[in-house]
Amino acid sequence: MRLTTSSKWIGRKWRPRLATVVVAILILVMALPLVGLFFFRLYENQLIRQTEAELIAQGAAIAAIYAQEVRDAGIPPEKLGAPMPQAGGSASRSINPDGPYRPIEPRLDLASDYVLPTRPAAVAATVDPAFAAIGARLSGILDATQKTTLAGFRLLDPRGVVIAGRGEVGQSLAEVDEVRDALAGSYASALRLRIPDQPTPPLYSVSRGTKVRVFVALPVAVDGKVAGVVYVSRTPNNIIKHLYGERGKVTLAAIAILGGTLLIGLVFLRTVSRPIYALIDRTQRIAAGERDAIRPLDHHGTYEMAELSAAFLDMAEKLQARSDSIQTFATHVSHELKSPLTAIQGAAELLRDSGSAMDDEERRRFSNNIVTDAGRLNLLVRRLLDLAKAENLAPSGESTSINATLALLPVDTRLAVRIEAGGDLALRISAENAAIVLANLIDNSARHGAALVSITATSAGGKATVLVGDDGDGISPSNRARIFEPFFTTRRASGGTGMGLGIVLALLKAHDGMIGLVDSERGTRFEITLPAA
Repeated sequence: MRLTTSSKWIGRKWRPRLATVVVAILILVMALPLVGLFFFRLYENQLIRQTEAELIAQGAAIAAIYAQEVRDAGIPPEKLGAPMPQAGGSASRSINPDGPYRPIEPRLDLASDYVLPTRPAAVAATVDPAFAAIGARLSGILDATQKTTLAGFRLLDPRGVVIAGRGEVGQSLAEVDEVRDALAGSYASALRLRIPDQPTPPLYSVSRGTKVRVFVALPVAVDGKVAGVVYVSRTPNNIIKHLYGERGKVTLAAIAILGGTLLIGLVFLRTVSRPIYALIDRTQRIAAGERDAIRPLDHHGTYEMAELSAAFLDMAEKLQARSDSIQTFATHVSHELKSPLTAIQGAAELLRDSGSAMDDEERRRFSNNIVTDAGRLNLLVRRLLDLAKAENLAPSGESTSINATLALLPVDTRLAVRIEAGGDLALRISAENAAIVLANLIDNSARHGAALVSITATSAGGKATVLVGDDGDGISPSNRARIFEPFFTTRRASGGTGMGLGIVLALLKAHDGMIGLVDSERGTRFEITLPAA
């Protein structure tokens, strides 16, 4: 399998596509409300405790009525049950008959409490007539209360026999765990599996709270003894029942969630996914050599994508310009090297083939031509090396001034230089590189008939401006736009290579500077900008 360039850099490790990630995120967004239904245990537990609290309140009211009936009936103490526990031993689980308040806090926990099996069936037993009479009087109250609260009530005597309650009067529940604790004087509650009296809706299967029933057993205290038990039970409310009852609204909510998710997907597709794929396509077209592809995208979507696209296109333009420059440069180099090489080859062949037929003067002339052209080749190579060095130069962070730079140039080999102003102004460039810049400009002035070079340096806003002018012949309007092109020269016959100003421009760019030709009444004037030190 052949790897493309992009595959070579990215590697063959599997990575999900952006569209796959987006779809996964959208599915997760849509699933969150549904998944949330399975994490409502805390709410269900609160409903369990709320049901227990309601049963405690209802049972306490019935227990108070039951206790008063026992007192009014004058039932002797020996017929009552176990003594009530004292407050000190188990205050949180028992009722204190001597205190002014007897609070009972709900303590069932759906998450941690073990759900007991369904309540054991009652067993046959005998009923004390005195307690049976009390049960008969309270049956009407229990029935009326049950119609409103939907709770199941059982009144038990001190031996655990049902004296009031539907269908189980005269039977014993003394062996039920929570009843046994209540007969001993302690409050007890339990979660038990429920036996539904009608089919459960399918949606209820995801809820644990719909499968249990809350049982509460409160001891009835009379004269410090257990006079009986109020045994209450009810199925707790739950969120699933509410949702099932609101099927229409839940459906509308699901449609709204789906619509919102699709809207998010469309926004993401337009603002992120589509611009990325467009940029990928543009990259491939540019890599294939399509110059027309170097243009802004039709749609960027986001600020970051616009910045990324602009940076990419800027890089592509620079690379394209550099490629064109390299191609043009290679053409110029081959042309500049070809002429002296051809001359050297021709002169050498004449010297070889003519032999003794060529007189000394001709031989000397051809030899001089070979030496001259070889010298030109050597000069071209050195200037090319200077240009390459300048283009790849890393700023050293050094600084210098015009006066210090001129001190590095030999006085006898340059024109007269006059510093008009700013000779001591610090420039962020090394003295060696500044000397190369000035030396090329002064040499250029000398080749164009100048006798004096004037320099003026000023500084403003962290930037230094250096004006270098001469009194020479100047530059013709037709050549002003080409003077910084490599190998462009009007003094080729006198040894000009056309590389000097190119080297100056490359050096200044390497130091965050620039050079340009400005108008002058006489001669030539260059404006150089550099960071001030």
